[in-house]
Amino acid sequence: MSAAAPVAPRDRAVILILLIATFVVILNETIMNVALPRLMTDLRIGASTAQWLSTAFMLTMAVVIPVTGYLLQRLSTRTVFLTAMILFCLGTLLAALAPGFGVLLIARIVQACGTAIMLPLLMTTVLTLVPEQGRGAVMGQISIVISVAPALGPTISGLILQALSWRFMFLFVLPIALAALAYGARMLGNVGTPRRLTLDLLSVPLSAVGFGGLVYALSRFGETPGGLANPAVSVPLLVGAASLTAFLWRQVMLGRRGEPLLDLRAFRFPMFTLGVGLMVIAMMALFGGAILLPLYLQNLRGLSTLQTGLLLLPGGLLMGLVAPTVGRWYDQLGPRPLVLPGTVVMTLVLFAFGQIGTSTPVWVLLALHLALSGGLALLFTPVFTSALGPLPPALYSHGSALLSTLQQVAGAAGTALLVTLMAGRASTRAAQGVPAVDAQVDGLHLAFTASGIIAAVAVGLALFLRRAPQSGEAHGEMAAEHPALSPGMHS
Repeated sequence: MSAAAPVAPRDRAVILILLIATFVVILNETIMNVALPRLMTDLRIGASTAQWLSTAFMLTMAVVIPVTGYLLQRLSTRTVFLTAMILFCLGTLLAALAPGFGVLLIARIVQACGTAIMLPLLMTTVLTLVPEQGRGAVMGQISIVISVAPALGPTISGLILQALSWRFMFLFVLPIALAALAYGARMLGNVGTPRRLTLDLLSVPLSAVGFGGLVYALSRFGETPGGLANPAVSVPLLVGAASLTAFLWRQVMLGRRGEPLLDLRAFRFPMFTLGVGLMVIAMMALFGGAILLPLYLQNLRGLSTLQTGLLLLPGGLLMGLVAPTVGRWYDQLGPRPLVLPGTVVMTLVLFAFGQIGTSTPVWVLLALHLALSGGLALLFTPVFTSALGPLPPALYSHGSALLSTLQQVAGAAGTALLVTLMAGRASTRAAQGVPAVDAQVDGLHLAFTASGIIAAVAVGLALFLRRAPQSGEAHGEMAAEHPALSPGMHS
């Protein structure tokens, strides 16, 4: 932990254990992306079937994360951690031994259940243990995990697949996960005091169908002929939207009694709402870019998956290297002096990507990706910290769960929108007689320009961002409104 954060040694150990475990589970999330062609060959499955290994993982995350707000208050830190890591390790072992696609799909779902719990657990624990004046530095370390692990995943899997079977991707992750589980089981103590809560049995399926339906429809949007006109997209989208509306209404009703599954009163804090808006926009732009750039590098520039992973790796490492410094700057300067230039850089780079072609030098692509990564590094830590910081302790777990859930939905939405724009423009231009490569470049330009326009909205939001320390008045109002919201978690 940074010296800037006055955290007790025992609490530092707790946060370190959770950081290591979260790094492992997030690394696993992206390690699979470049392996789908190999899996299609080895398991004799088509692309649409193989895609379920990623879609099912994302769906499970969207279904499980909203429940973590309840779990983190109802169960002890140790119980939640052990449950998450045991599920993750079991899923990883099952994936490594999977005899066919069906078992591998089940393994990915089990892995996702463990993964979904870890990030809200880490953020809630940090908010509980770290004083407000030192949170930026510690949140900077969370940003290392969030940025470096996804960047390492494709590179590691590319290296493994050069010489070994796809099973070794899971065999690589498993011993690290088991070591984190063993270390946590021996060292991790409990943080806070569990509360007796009643699980609303209607909210769980409403949440699952609502968030799951939206993520599924959005994830299939760009790949399904006809888009919204196709029932395979429109039906889950409508069912998901209706279920989500019912879920939100029920949370408002349950909130008056003090026991919602996901407490929406976090949105009464303006900086939380603003931070969520910024994070959603950043994730839409980032996820879309993360899909578009590899497609460009592999389909239009002829790079291998390993070469693509190596080209994108420096950006992820840069985010990890500067994240602790950004965290310390946040503690000194507050969010706006960091987030405003971060959003401006992100926007300009995405517009610049909208100008690249088949002859753009590789060093230009690397420089642009490094600039994008630097802009995002200025954004992530301050937004996480300033969004969650003003919440009263009883809303920490709900705020973390809301932020993580909406990240998943925004990522799916960004990917769906940008891939659809790219494919639509490319097919239109091809129908007009434009050569295939030029048509694809035109599609790429439109998609990146759209992501730049989305990012520009974040620049406007960043102007209103400020540090909003916890206030006794806000806590008092929430506690007076319902006694169950008096701080229930403490070190």
